Amino acid sequence: MENNKSHENPKPSNFIREIIDDDISTNKYGGRVNTRFPPEPNGHLHIGHAKSICLNFGIARDYNGLCNLRFDDTNPTKEEMEYVESIKEDVRWLGFDWEDREYYASDYFEQLYEYAVQLINKGKAFVCDLSADEIRKYRGTLTQSGKESPFRNRTIEENLDLFERMRKGEFPDGSKTLRAKVDMSSPNLNMRDPVMYRILHETHHRTGDAWCIYPMYDWAHGQSDSIERITHSICTLEFEDHRPLYDWFIDEIGIYHPQQIEFARLNLSYTVMSKRRLLQLVEEGLVDGWDDPRMPTISGLRRRGYSPESIRYFAERIGVAKRENMIDVALLEDSLREDLNKRAPRFMAVLRPLKLIIDNYPDAQTEELEAVNNPEDPAKGSRKIPFSKVLYIEQDDFRENPPPKYFRLSPGNEVRLRYAYIIKGTEVIKNSSGNIVEVHCTYDPATRSGLSQSQKKVKGTIHWVSAEHSIDAEVRLYDRLFTIEDPSGDNWKEFINPNSLEKLTNCKLEPSLANIKAKDRFQFERLGYFCVDYDSTESKKIINRTVTLRDTWAKIEKA
Repeated sequence: MENNKSHENPKPSNFIREIIDDDISTNKYGGRVNTRFPPEPNGHLHIGHAKSICLNFGIARDYNGLCNLRFDDTNPTKEEMEYVESIKEDVRWLGFDWEDREYYASDYFEQLYEYAVQLINKGKAFVCDLSADEIRKYRGTLTQSGKESPFRNRTIEENLDLFERMRKGEFPDGSKTLRAKVDMSSPNLNMRDPVMYRILHETHHRTGDAWCIYPMYDWAHGQSDSIERITHSICTLEFEDHRPLYDWFIDEIGIYHPQQIEFARLNLSYTVMSKRRLLQLVEEGLVDGWDDPRMPTISGLRRRGYSPESIRYFAERIGVAKRENMIDVALLEDSLREDLNKRAPRFMAVLRPLKLIIDNYPDAQTEELEAVNNPEDPAKGSRKIPFSKVLYIEQDDFRENPPPKYFRLSPGNEVRLRYAYIIKGTEVIKNSSGNIVEVHCTYDPATRSGLSQSQKKVKGTIHWVSAEHSIDAEVRLYDRLFTIEDPSGDNWKEFINPNSLEKLTNCKLEPSLANIKAKDRFQFERLGYFCVDYDSTESKKIINRTVTLRDTWAKIEKA
C-alpha cells in the first residue's frame, strides 16, 4: 500500500562518531570500523534496543565497516530460541543485515575457559567457596572497602584442579565460583574480585549439556569483542563503571583490545522499558502479549503500524547523548506522522456511524466521485468512490444543538461532503430512547467538488461513506499505556491507562479497502493513521489505529 522512500540523512554528528573519526585519522585500528549488537536472548527487543541497533548498524554502514549480531547467551535459565528468532526478525525489519556475521557467546565457551585458565596460572583468578550472599557481604559498600575471601590465596595448582572439576560437574549449583583476583579495596565495586564463572546444571539452548559452568556477562563480553576483532564496543551508560574491568581482563590475558564507549540509554515517556516490568505486563494479562500494540517492543510497534523508516528517523532525531534524559513519546509519534504523511494512501472511514439521508437525491442513483490518494505525492494518483442517497457520517460531525463556532453539520447549517456536494441539515429522527439514529439533509447539485461552476464556500468539510457500498470492520483505537509521563515508581501499575484500548465493532469503510491485507498502512482522512492487524481476515477486517493526526495528549495536558 506504500512505497519505501526514506528521508534519512547520512552520518549525523555525535560524540561516538567523533571518537571514530579520530581513530581513523590516527589509524588506530588500521582504518577498520567493526561494531556489534549483542542482545541477550531472554526477551523481546524494545524501542531502546532499536536505538542501539540503528546506532551500531548505522555507524558500520556510514564508515563502510561491519556490524556483527552476537547473542549473549550465557544464562541458560532465561534464554530460548524463540527470543533468538524474534530478535533476528526485528533487526531485519528495521532494515539491517548482519550478513554471515551471526555469532553467539556460546561459540566461545571453550576459548573463554582457556582464557580463565591463563588467569589462574598468572595468579589472577581463584576458585571461591563463598555463597552468593556471602560474596555480597564481603564486597563492602561504596564507602567501605571489601574483605578478601578466605579462599583467595589458594595455590595455582589447587585452583586449576577445582576449576577443572567444576567443569566436570562434580559440585552442586552455587557451591563454588571462579573469581578474578583484582582489588577488594577498589572504589569501583566491579573491581572487587568479580565472579567470572558460576555453576549451573542447566541445559543450554545451543550447547545442550556440554557445560555446567557458565561465564558471567562481564567475563564473556570483552573477550567476545576481542575474538571478533570489534573496534568500538558501544554500550549504554550502566556499563561505564564496568569498563575498567573490561580493560583489566583484556590486558591481563594480553589479547587484542577493542574500545568500549558508553552512551545514554533511551528513556521514553508514558511507558516502561524494564524487561522485568514488560514481562509482568505480559504474564499478568495487563496486555495481550509481547506484540500488543500498546507495548514499546519492536514487535508491538510493528503490529501497531509503525514503519521501520519512522523508527530509524526517530533514532536519528534523538541523537546520542552522554547523560540520561527522558524523551517525549510525542517525538516518536511525530516521526511516524512525518514518514507516513508523505507516502501513506488516504481513504475514508466512519468509526462511529450515523446514517445520513439526502432527501432530494435520486433514490436509485450512484455516482463515482474522484478522490485524491495522497496530496503529498501526486504520483499516487486518484481513485473512484461511490456516492449515493444514504451515507454514513461520524456521530461527532452532527449536533442538533451545536455549540458556538461549531462548523460541522447541524439543522439549517451547511457543510461540504469531502469530494462531493454541499449539504444542509433539515431533520433528525430519534429512537424511543431519544437518541438520534438518522439525519436528513438536502444537497445542491451545482456544488459538486471539482465542478467549475461550484463557487459556493462553507466553513466545514466532513467525511462520509456510502451506506450501500460500505465495508464492515472492527477498529481498535490504541492510546498510551500509562497516564503519567514517568511510571517508574513501585506503584507503576496504578497508572496503567484504562482507556489505552477501545474496540469499535461497527465501523464502515469505503469499498476501495476491500482487498487490504495484514500490515497495510494508510490514513483515514481526519481520523489518523491506521494499520491492518495480523488477525484480520477477508471476512472480518480488523484495523489498528497507529497514531492520531495530531498530538491530542498536548491538548489534554493543557486542559
